[in-house]
Amino acid sequence: MALCGKTVQIGNRRKGAMVASQNVEIAKKAYEAYGAGDVEKALADFDDNIEWSIPGNSAISGDYRGKDQFMQLLGKLAEKSFTTTPERIVGEGDDVVVITKTTAGGESALQADVLTYRNGKLVKAMSIADTAMQERVFGTK
Repeated sequence: MALCGKTVQIGNRRKGAMVASQNVEIAKKAYEAYGAGDVEKALADFDDNIEWSIPGNSAISGDYRGKDQFMQLLGKLAEKSFTTTPERIVGEGDDVVVITKTTAGGESALQADVLTYRNGKLVKAMSIADTAMQERVFGTK
């Protein structure tokens, strides 16, 4: 940025880009592992105190805290033959957004998973999905 004829760098864009790139790669590997059925590998870069939120009023909506609660969510998803296939992954700084095609109970829709990383560990996530589909497939609370 030019300021009074001098070039000034705001922030460390290069470092931010490197962190974003690393976080995108971590996310890609986790989705690949999950797709291959390797849940242990998929969760390897989850913080022990992960917070994963699913908005809405379906039976799977809510806040899942810690790996144990997240594993319970995965169990509920498996009951409806849930799959997720990333279509696009973008990152900036600590945040990564994964646009996925999800399938559950014979229905499919797009979903956005907003992931936040700290020091290479996934610490927070929110899945923004078709809540009407979730209610049809998983029921309501």
